[in-house]
Amino acid sequence: MTSAPIVVTGVHMDLTDALKETVCAKAEKLLRHNPRIVRVHVELVHTRCSDHSREFGAQIRLELPGPDIVVREESDDLYKSIDILVDKVDRQLRRRHRLDKEKRNHPHPTDLGELGKAA
Repeated sequence: MTSAPIVVTGVHMDLTDALKETVCAKAEKLLRHNPRIVRVHVELVHTRCSDHSREFGAQIRLELPGPDIVVREESDDLYKSIDILVDKVDRQLRRRHRLDKEKRNHPHPTDLGELGKAA
């Protein structure tokens, strides 16, 4: 099985090898949970603003069957943003899997409404 490609980009910052390795290691954890992920886009952002508590941001977009999952996190430390971001995405993947499983195991009858009545 080939793993999904992980695309890491930096906005207003240079990406170091340590940052790339950290992001790839965290994304591999997500890929182990859900093998249906097609592609992972991670964008790391440095903004110069007066509010230093939101200076570094990380955004991830998981492409998978159905709607894509997009999550953004900002904090004062880039590694902290990445950790919180991966935790959020992991929770969303588990929730989506649980809801899909619930739908599979407990199908709802189709409500035909007015179409089901005899004329």
